[in-house]
Amino acid sequence: MRFALEPLLEAQQVVDLRMELLAEADAWRPGVETAGWHARTVKNNRQLDRSSHLQGQLTPRVVEPLLRHPLVQSAALPVRVHGLLFSRSGPGEGYGRHVDNAFMAEGRSDLSFTLFLSDPSGYEGGALVLESPSAEEALRLPAGHALVYPSTLLHRVEPVTQGERLVAVGWIQSRVRGADQRELLFELDTARRALFRQEGKSDVFDLISRSYTNLLRRWGE
Repeated sequence: MRFALEPLLEAQQVVDLRMELLAEADAWRPGVETAGWHARTVKNNRQLDRSSHLQGQLTPRVVEPLLRHPLVQSAALPVRVHGLLFSRSGPGEGYGRHVDNAFMAEGRSDLSFTLFLSDPSGYEGGALVLESPSAEEALRLPAGHALVYPSTLLHRVEPVTQGERLVAVGWIQSRVRGADQRELLFELDTARRALFRQEGKSDVFDLISRSYTNLLRRWGE
C-alpha cells in the first residue's frame, strides 16, 4: 500500500527549506557515497552532507511533521523515521532502477518516502517511477507533498532533462513488518474511526476496536 500526504509541509515551509538548502553550495556531496554496493552503478545525483550543520538543522523540520501526521500514524505505525537525505538532481542526473536496502544504519526499512521540494513546473523529467508486477507508475507531486510506499518495490528516478529536482527521502521502521498486516490494520482503524464519528462509542465500535487492538498485539513488535 502506498499513500500520499497532500501536503506534508505548507508552502512557506517548503520555500524556507529550499532557500536554505540551495544557499549551501559547498555542503553537497556525490549521491553515490551513500549508495549500497549494487546501487552505486545507477545512482547519479547530489546529496546534502549528512554530517553538516545544515542537515542537523533541517532534519527535524521534515521528520517531526511526518511522525505527527495522522495518516502516517494509522497506515505506517511508525517506530522511527530514519536515514533522511536531501537530494538534488540537475540535467542528466537521476537514480536508476534499484530496491532500498532492508536495513539502514538506524533501522529496518519497511516504508520509503519522498518529500517533493521542487514544484513540477520547475523541472522536466525526474519522475519517481514505482514498479509493481502489473504496471509502472510515474509520479511528480507538487512541492510540499510526500509519497510513502513499500521499501520492497523496485523503483527509479528518471533523469532530469531541464531545471532541478529537489527532494527529501528517508525510511520508516514500522511496528508491524508485514505490508498485508499493516493494510488490514489500517482498514480496521479507518472503519472504527468512521463509525465513531457517526455513532459515537457503541457495541460495534468496541468489537472492532477489540479486533484491531488484539491483531496489533499479535503482529506488532
